[in-house]
Amino acid sequence: MKQPGAEVSPLLATLRRHRVRFVLVGGVAAVVEGAPVSTLDVDIVHDPEPWNVLRLVAALHEIEARYRTRPNVRRSPTAEALAGHGHHLLVTRFGPLDVLGVIGNGREFRSLARTARRRKLGDFFVWVLDLETQIAVKEELAFAKDRAVLPILRETLRLRRGRSRPRRTKRRGKR
Repeated sequence: MKQPGAEVSPLLATLRRHRVRFVLVGGVAAVVEGAPVSTLDVDIVHDPEPWNVLRLVAALHEIEARYRTRPNVRRSPTAEALAGHGHHLLVTRFGPLDVLGVIGNGREFRSLARTARRRKLGDFFVWVLDLETQIAVKEELAFAKDRAVLPILRETLRLRRGRSRPRRTKRRGKR
């Protein structure tokens, strides 16, 4: 099992090959959307439909996914566990993978899929959470690491929208 940083492309390619429905979220999603941030893991929110969970279990088996919170216990996620809203912090042969049932204030696959954008990564496409929703989720969470990345995400969004300089506010009073 590999730990330090995830090999993103083969990890996501395995999920796509198994036809798992998911939205890429977190740091890798921010990078795909153009934000200059770094991350060590891949975060996804998966569709909890039973047929999709079975595909996810098969993909996780192929990449030798195990829970990373207790490395001495070689336990793999089950379909029953993945069907819920929990967080599954895994290590795979391609590095860390967080399989999440929800993010932010209860945002699950269906709501996230509405704002995700289809992006080409190498030889395949994935659904990536848009920057606006990534910012909203980080604001909802308000963890220190999320607050730290918010200015970068906001600036990336501003630049993407075509404004090269911050907007000036009008002064009130005499000129």
